[in-house]
Amino acid sequence: MTSKVDEALSYEQARDELIEVVRRLEAGGTSLEESLALWERGEELARVCRRWLEGARARLDAALAEEGEGEGKAAGGE
Repeated sequence: MTSKVDEALSYEQARDELIEVVRRLEAGGTSLEESLALWERGEELARVCRRWLEGARARLDAALAEEGEGEGKAAGGE
């Protein structure tokens, strides 16, 4: 479950924190408990990023659909 704080993160903030989490996990040297906490945080951040990307995709699809409808009307009206 994502917290309200996570929901307020921009895509860039979530991505940058996720990169840091991955870097720390790859570097090793953390306890099992710390590693699990980092993993869970990474999963939360990945969900935030995924929601941003899905929202961006939906906006792009809507804009392209509107553009296509506009072109269809212009071509049919001539």
